[in-house]
Amino acid sequence: MASRYTSYLTIERLGTAVGQEVTLNGWVYDTTGKGKLQFVKLRDGSGICQCVAFKPNLPEEVFENIRSLTQESSVSITGTVREEPRAPGGYELDITGVKIHQIASDYPITPKEHGIEFLMEHRHLWLRSARQHAIMRIRSAVVKAIRDFFDGNGFRLMDSPILTPNACEGTSTLFETEYFDLGKAYLSQSGQLYAEATAMALGRVYTFGPTFRAEKSKTRRHLTEFWMVEPEMAYFDLNDDMDLAEDLVEYIVQYCLKTCQQELATLGRDISKLEKVRRPFHRMSYSEAVEWLNKNNVKLIKKNADGTESQTDFPWGEDFGAPQEEAIMEQFDKPCIIHRYPAEVKAFYMKRDPENMKVALAMDMLAPEGAGEIIGGSQREDNYDVLLERVHHENLPEEAFQWYLDLRKFGSVPHSGFGLGVERTVKWISGAEHIREVIPFPRMIYRIVP
Repeated sequence: MASRYTSYLTIERLGTAVGQEVTLNGWVYDTTGKGKLQFVKLRDGSGICQCVAFKPNLPEEVFENIRSLTQESSVSITGTVREEPRAPGGYELDITGVKIHQIASDYPITPKEHGIEFLMEHRHLWLRSARQHAIMRIRSAVVKAIRDFFDGNGFRLMDSPILTPNACEGTSTLFETEYFDLGKAYLSQSGQLYAEATAMALGRVYTFGPTFRAEKSKTRRHLTEFWMVEPEMAYFDLNDDMDLAEDLVEYIVQYCLKTCQQELATLGRDISKLEKVRRPFHRMSYSEAVEWLNKNNVKLIKKNADGTESQTDFPWGEDFGAPQEEAIMEQFDKPCIIHRYPAEVKAFYMKRDPENMKVALAMDMLAPEGAGEIIGGSQREDNYDVLLERVHHENLPEEAFQWYLDLRKFGSVPHSGFGLGVERTVKWISGAEHIREVIPFPRMIYRIVP
C-alpha cells in the first residue's frame, strides 16, 4: 500500500510502475561505467536498483553529475522503470535526471575485505552493507511475526519495567545501579515475574522488550543486552506451554520464508532446511537426553584444579552446555523440546513434577544447525507455601518478593510461560555466524560503542 506521506516510490515497489517515470530517493551503493554508459546501484532501505545513464539521452551536466557520484552519496534519481531480469530485483531505471543532496568522500567501508574489529567500530555504517541490511530486514520480519502471532491469538501486550528491585534468576548476572534514596535497583533479566501478575488480570499476555545479563561470556550466542518476548498464560500447564512454543516458532519461520525470500537469497541461506520447520517438533525428557548422550559417547569435559581436563560420562543432574545441545540436535532437522530438567539447576519459581519431585516442569527448545537454545520456559509454582519455602531456600528477600507471593494468595491458578530470544532466533533463521550481526548495535562484555 502506498503511503500518503511520500510522493515517491520505493525500490521494492518498482514492479508496480513499469513504463512510468518515477523518482527514487536513496544512497549510492556502487557505480561502474565506461564511455557513454554509467551504472549506479541505488539503495533506499527497501532494496537495490540498478540505474542506467546513457549519455546521448541526457544533458551534459546531468551525465557529469552522475559520473561524480561516490559510494554513499545521497541522491534523488528520476527515470523510467523497465523490466530487466538480470538486474537486482528484476527492474532497472533509465535515468532522466538526478538531484545530488551530498557527495560522500572517503567512505571508510569499501568493497575490500575488512576485519571484524574495524567493522564493529563502524557498526553505524556497516549496517548499510547488503548482508547486514538483509539480516536487519529478517529481524524486522521476526519481530512482526511475533507480534502478529500473539495479537492474533487473544494475547495482550503488557510492558514490564526495566528497572527492578530484585533479581528474577539469581544475582550473579545483574547490572546494578543506585535508585535515588531507595537503595539498589537492577536492570531487568526478564519480564516474566511481572507478566505473571498481568496474566492473573488479563488471562493471556506477553511482554516484549530488552533484557540484560551481566554474564561474562564471549560465545557466538551471548549478548549483554538482548530482546526477548515472554508470553504468560493462566490455566496453561507444561504441555500447553510446549504446544504454544511450537506454534509460535513454526509461524515465525514460515512467515520469514514467505516475506524474506530476497534477503535469505542475499545471505545464501539454504531455505530447504527452514521449510522443514513444521509441527510437530521433536520432544524428549532430560533423562532421555542424558541417556542418549552417554549411549552416543558424548562426554562431559571438566577442568581440574591443576588446569588439566578430564572426560566423564554425562551425569544426571548436570545442566547441558553448548556441546551437549549441539550433539543432541545433530540427529534432528527441526527443533526439539527437552523437558523436565533437574529441579536443582532450574529457577526457584518453576513447579516440580508431582510424579517426580526431583525434576521441574521446565522446557527448553533447541533449534537445529548449531543454533542452540532459543526458548526456555516452565509451568510456574502456584502454591503459596511451596513458593515461600523456595524463596527462603534461595536466600531471597521475602519482603522484595511479597507482591509475587501475593499472586498465590489471591486466586492462584496453574499457569505457564516461556521466553524466546529474538537475537538467537534471527541468528538461526538468517544463518548468521555470530549473534553480534543480528542486533543493530550489539552490547558485549568487551564492547559498548558505537
